Amino acid sequence: MTFLPKYTITKDILADLTKIEMVKNSFDDKPLSPVLLSSLHKTAKITQTHYSTQIEGNHLSLKQVETTLYYANNKVKEYQGHDEKEVKAYYNAINYMEKYLDSSSLFTENFIQKVHSIIEGSKKNIPYRDAQNAIYDSSDGALVYLPPETKDVPVMMKDLVQWVNDNIDKLPTSVVAGIFHYQFVTIHPYFDGNGRTARLMTSYIMRKFGYGLKGIYSLEEYYAKNLRDYYKALATHPHHNYYFGRNVADLTPWLEYFIKGVATAFENVNIKAQEQQNIGVKADVSPILRKLDIKQRKILELFTEFEEITSIQAGEYLNLSSQSARLLLNKWVDVGFLSIVNKARKNRTYGLAEEYEKLIS
Repeated sequence: MTFLPKYTITKDILADLTKIEMVKNSFDDKPLSPVLLSSLHKTAKITQTHYSTQIEGNHLSLKQVETTLYYANNKVKEYQGHDEKEVKAYYNAINYMEKYLDSSSLFTENFIQKVHSIIEGSKKNIPYRDAQNAIYDSSDGALVYLPPETKDVPVMMKDLVQWVNDNIDKLPTSVVAGIFHYQFVTIHPYFDGNGRTARLMTSYIMRKFGYGLKGIYSLEEYYAKNLRDYYKALATHPHHNYYFGRNVADLTPWLEYFIKGVATAFENVNIKAQEQQNIGVKADVSPILRKLDIKQRKILELFTEFEEITSIQAGEYLNLSSQSARLLLNKWVDVGFLSIVNKARKNRTYGLAEEYEKLIS
């Protein structure tokens, strides 16, 4: 069984891919303070958690999600209802995904299983489903979708992961991410949590391969604001049984919807970042920031996403060779800007000195 998705790059898709590239290039050159980036990143994670769990029926408001994650008092902590546990589990999965972004590890089934297990609040990896499941309409109980049979799930998941790794350098990242999203929920490899896992893995693919906008946007809000369109786009064939049409469905309508969402999210976050930059530009005049040169301020942006960095990461971010980046990082250690976290020669990592860590914590 080989996964060969059927789709066409239409004029609409091409236009939105062009918008995505324009925003990405503009955003990469936008000088944002590390304090502002940290604030926007935190907001994006709360938003992502809220809307992805809301799609699956979580009842907490955006403010309640923020309170649960950051400001819960002792009384609230003692009471952990289903909704609170669900948003905390999803938030933990985002944090795990972001740490995985920092590594050189490949995109694998084991990584997906680990993320899914965290989303489900399990300490052990949850295996693929061992029985048939089905999706029913909550309003009238009608059968909406019958996924592939259990025996086909392992092979289909292996083929999907292989397809992503084989095509990520050949196709636009948004196209690969969109097709992964569709095929994952189509396979429906687990009894529960498939949608949440699909959305988070989609975010991982976008961010891992250069389309993260520093981790401050959320596609989940686009889906949640009009769930009817989201589910309609995913339903690429009228028959509810996977083997009676969806296995050979044309994914073009779904890709048009998905890539339009990426373009919309990118444009919105670009506008928001500019607005917040105008409001919060005073953050750049703090005494501690005035002590830093341009490259040091730039590397602070990297620390808004990662607790530790390598010379390879720094080199890519500053457009320097790994050797030049290593020399620069070691110089910054000597002047007290950075500290060495992992001293191993081959796997050396650097963290911010405590004085500067406070800027983005």
